[in-house]
Amino acid sequence: MGGVASKLNPAVPSSPLGAALDRVGDRWSLLLVERLLDGPARFNDLLTGVPGIAPNILSERLRRLERERVIHSVPYSARPVRMEYALTADGRDLASAVRLLADWGGRRPVDGETSHEALRHDACGTPLEARWYCPTCERSIPDGETSEDRLV
Repeated sequence: MGGVASKLNPAVPSSPLGAALDRVGDRWSLLLVERLLDGPARFNDLLTGVPGIAPNILSERLRRLERERVIHSVPYSARPVRMEYALTADGRDLASAVRLLADWGGRRPVDGETSHEALRHDACGTPLEARWYCPTCERSIPDGETSEDRLV
């Protein structure tokens, strides 16, 4: 598995998944991205919208996500300076991955939690399935029918 080197250890080559995790691969970052899928939010909105996050952790994650160009901030007050945070195009590209991960986690309860139902198609009620799709061929692509097999 080639690819970019890990930020944690630049000498260790990383997979594409490793590169993604270097950018947004911790609990709080992914929860912030999920919260911002609903639209822009201010610091206190994020503090209450992501239960359990401490203010110092929130500040650090917002700075990191902004450095990684996953979010951007826009001032809404000059004195004191206060910011509103929103997803960039890169951040919005994470929506599918975050929703898939949330769906996967919701259907696999841990320690006695109740599971959540799979996402369903509103029109017919069928549970949705994630698939790789080729827009040129206009069809779903099964495993093994890609130009590169990557292990994640």
